[in-house]
Amino acid sequence: MGFLFKSLTVLLMAGTVVLSASSAKVLNMEIQETIQKFNNRFKGARDFLSRTEGYLVFPNVYKAGFVVGGEYGEGGMVIKGKVVEYYKMFSASFGFQAGAQRKAIIIAFLTSNALESFRKSDKWKAGVDGSIAFVDWGGGIDLSTIDLKKSIVAIAFDQRGLMGSLSLEGAVFTKVRK
Repeated sequence: MGFLFKSLTVLLMAGTVVLSASSAKVLNMEIQETIQKFNNRFKGARDFLSRTEGYLVFPNVYKAGFVVGGEYGEGGMVIKGKVVEYYKMFSASFGFQAGAQRKAIIIAFLTSNALESFRKSDKWKAGVDGSIAFVDWGGGIDLSTIDLKKSIVAIAFDQRGLMGSLSLEGAVFTKVRK
């Protein structure tokens, strides 16, 4: 089992080097495209995003695993329509899992305290430094009419591939320079 874990770790680290090679210009374009897809897919999305304090956009989050798994993505913090910072997220997991998936994730900060706490941290860990609730909107719900009681919510969409579970527990978010 140790060899499998080390092999997967090396593979994931090699993948992150390739993935992190995208420039700020390319990532900004991907972020804007992801926001547009989100707005087109969910009724009331524009209004919902305008009511947030800020939101992280991860255009491509890759998750793969076979018993040992990992998830990685790069994105940007959008405040008042502008990308103000860049982040990478990484998580590792162990247990019953098999598959690979790519998805887009938007993480909305609904309170100024949640946003400030996240931005002040060098390494913010979901489930330790704060809780992220995944929300399953379904097709016909109007986001502008939903009153959420959580301070941080995540929406995954545009999934490709097959991998179960929607959770960011244990994911570590780190600010990066572009």
